[in-house]
Amino acid sequence: MITGFWIAVTGLVLVLFLAVHLGGVVLAVLDPSSFETYAASLHQQGWLPWLEVALLAAGLAHPLLSLHRAHVNRRARGPVAGPLRSRRQGGWEPVAAWAGRAIPWSGSLLLLFLLLHLTQLRWPRPAAGAELAALMEVLAAPWCLALYGAAGVAAGLHLVHGTESAVRRLGLLEPAHAAALRLGGRGLALLLGAGFTLVPIALVLRPAAPLLAGG
Repeated sequence: MITGFWIAVTGLVLVLFLAVHLGGVVLAVLDPSSFETYAASLHQQGWLPWLEVALLAAGLAHPLLSLHRAHVNRRARGPVAGPLRSRRQGGWEPVAAWAGRAIPWSGSLLLLFLLLHLTQLRWPRPAAGAELAALMEVLAAPWCLALYGAAGVAAGLHLVHGTESAVRRLGLLEPAHAAALRLGGRGLALLLGAGFTLVPIALVLRPAAPLLAGG
């Protein structure tokens, strides 16, 4: 029970970060100069290192706790138990069921992407005013662009299952508003997944002149 609670809490912390982060990177597409100003201002904040430590802790704790929970559940169900299946009907349900079965794969891809992303754009961090140029240099490699897009798809699939799982573990999935919470969680998953998939593509396809003017 305690493990499930912390899986939910760490997961929701990461979802909140993804929502805020997407807002920042969308700015890179819409207004590159404002994006650089935003990034430079953010990186000068004294609280940022503490926030990054907290996010790193959540990012490490979430998969470790999830692996522990899966191991405990597997032992409780026994070696002959088949995969869990949803009995709910509806257009989203096959997608939600498949997303749930794909959680280990989507989570592993996201962890791999996170480590690569940090080594490319955070260790070391680009100089003020060079954030977008560093990102564009990374996306110039076709395999990096493909990985960034795949990570966006993985994030969306992970959240289709994860948002509902989180509110259930926190005891918030009451019958009276379960449908609304599921719809909201899946809408958020679609928004974040599509956003992180399409933004790298939009940046690569963006005409060069506005980028130079914004930088």
